[in-house]
Amino acid sequence: MRTVIQFIKMPASESLEAKTKQKLRKFYDRYSKISKINVFFKKENDPSPRGNICRIEFSLPGPKIFASANEANFWLALYKTLHDLERQMKKRKMQYQFIK
Repeated sequence: MRTVIQFIKMPASESLEAKTKQKLRKFYDRYSKISKINVFFKKENDPSPRGNICRIEFSLPGPKIFASANEANFWLALYKTLHDLERQMKKRKMQYQFIK
């Protein structure tokens, strides 16, 4: 289990990194097949209020699972991305239960 968090075009945030690791620990506990998680926070120059991007990729057997959100702040982008990943993981878990 390894988590890599990168901040692109912005300074690193210890509080955002700590909260992200705390939330991702739940995924590691719930889904034992996850081997690595890559997290990218990126600030883009966008004239709209958005431009704070969070992208998370799960490495596990089979195709990678990823989600991304572009919101007004990084906290909201993080929560939306995690919600989408939870939905995808539940769907994948149900698919593989029928294969066994």
